[in-house]
Amino acid sequence: MEKHTLGTDLSVSAIGLGCMGMSEFYGPRDDSESLRVLARAVELGIDFFDTADMYGPHHNEELLGRFLASQSARIQIATKFGIVRNPGEYKRSLNNSADYARTACEASLRRLGVEQIDLYYVHRLNPDEPVEETMEGLVQLVKAGKIARIGLCEVSAETLRRAHTVHPISAVQTEYSLWTRDVEQTVLPACNELGVGFVPYSPLGRGFLTGRFQASADFSEGDFRPNLPRFSEIALDANRRLADVVAELATQKGCTPAQLSLAWLLSKDASIVPIPGTKQLRYLEENAAATKVTLTTEEQQQLEAATERLPVVGDRYTAEGMKGVNV
Repeated sequence: MEKHTLGTDLSVSAIGLGCMGMSEFYGPRDDSESLRVLARAVELGIDFFDTADMYGPHHNEELLGRFLASQSARIQIATKFGIVRNPGEYKRSLNNSADYARTACEASLRRLGVEQIDLYYVHRLNPDEPVEETMEGLVQLVKAGKIARIGLCEVSAETLRRAHTVHPISAVQTEYSLWTRDVEQTVLPACNELGVGFVPYSPLGRGFLTGRFQASADFSEGDFRPNLPRFSEIALDANRRLADVVAELATQKGCTPAQLSLAWLLSKDASIVPIPGTKQLRYLEENAAATKVTLTTEEQQQLEAATERLPVVGDRYTAEGMKGVNV
């Protein structure tokens, strides 16, 4: 698989793997199947795995730690700190203090079984804690060799610029897809200006753009998506038209809606590395094959024009989930 570069020196596969769903939020987990998916990802050339200490909580890093212990291949690991939540609760608080960053980082290193984290993100920024102070704490972790690079999640362009003056930011991770394009206004231009990579999470609209989820009955027990405003019955009825447009254009292109959605992101810039998440082999292989789908400028414009005519109904998260977003 071709490589993309995040920041100045983090060379990773053009498509990464989001691992959150292997632990929670998207229905029951199956560690054995997830380990098979991770192994197959490596076989397909995917060497960029994304996790966080709050996924599980902690289970996801522990799962990756089990996998890494059995692997000789070099895998770039990105993990995150800053969201604090109890098991089984969606409610969260935000902590970006230097002391908490150090404690959280050391715990992540133990769970992952590695000596250094390749990319360490601030998962969400607490607006009551100056980003400069958070960055100073992370710089100490870089100097100690515990993390190689610093990333930020869901930040505004202004905050990114402030953080970047303290220490270079390698990547910004924010939701970005054909139905979530807010970052195009100011964040992506700032990333391009500063030489910061961009990592879109939920690049398939949490599965919506694939056409698989068209009603609340399509979700398994324990799936949190029906609780999101954008996935309410009323919103799904309105948003279905967007998924239909993507499906129609994918048929014309001779690929799947998922592959078309990922190919669109890959066509935007070589510093973009989407991280579609899955815990099933067939979807992993489908997503990886998106790197073989090439969009012409005309096809890219056609896709954007078709989807722009269909405004998305519903917020991305509930008020609780929006804590720390676009700070």
